[in-house]
Amino acid sequence: MGGDCSLSVCRLVSALLVTAGLGLLHTVVEGRDLMVPKEQATTEYEPTEAPSLDVQRKGVPQSLFTWIKMARGYDVEWDSFGRKGWYTQDPRLKPVDPDTTVFTPDTAAVYIVFEVAPLEDPAQFAAQVFPVGADGKTGDAAIVRDSLEVPGHERYGFLELKKPSDQWPSGKYLVKIYITSLGQQPFHAVNQVGTMHFAVTDQPTPGASPVVPDSTTR
Repeated sequence: MGGDCSLSVCRLVSALLVTAGLGLLHTVVEGRDLMVPKEQATTEYEPTEAPSLDVQRKGVPQSLFTWIKMARGYDVEWDSFGRKGWYTQDPRLKPVDPDTTVFTPDTAAVYIVFEVAPLEDPAQFAAQVFPVGADGKTGDAAIVRDSLEVPGHERYGFLELKKPSDQWPSGKYLVKIYITSLGQQPFHAVNQVGTMHFAVTDQPTPGASPVVPDSTTR
């Protein structure tokens, strides 16, 4: 009799434990169902304004540029080619009418001439031009662009922004400057290092005869 009672008690305890276990499992399953996956928030960098390269303090480099100038053209300083009979791959370039920011509609091209610190690896320099409306807003589409590959250990280069058609439309323009490694998309926003500005007007500027260099020296 005592043995039967003990056996009944054991069966009862076992049944209670199984029931409790099933209830706990049900609770855990329900708890998991209630934990709805949280939607991942979009994480984007806040837009930042690229620094202006229009005004530079002497001796203060900006980005990789030792100096960078908007100009009507460029000259090659021939004494930088070294001794007679020798030739260097990196002649010094001198901007013609540096810091010019006003051009006439018939200007063949706007030049951006620059010097950088000697590069360990080749790099790509690029620029694209956007019109600026009367309301001060920059257009979405670039109307002119140019890019230049600068080999390692060279310092000088220029970008040639040719007029988009027979003439430059009068108005204001924003130039975005980019630097990137070879093989990458040069005009991606993350590669932008600065901006420059110029204007096109019908009013002639004193002493503003355009200089169109021989692009074969590039």
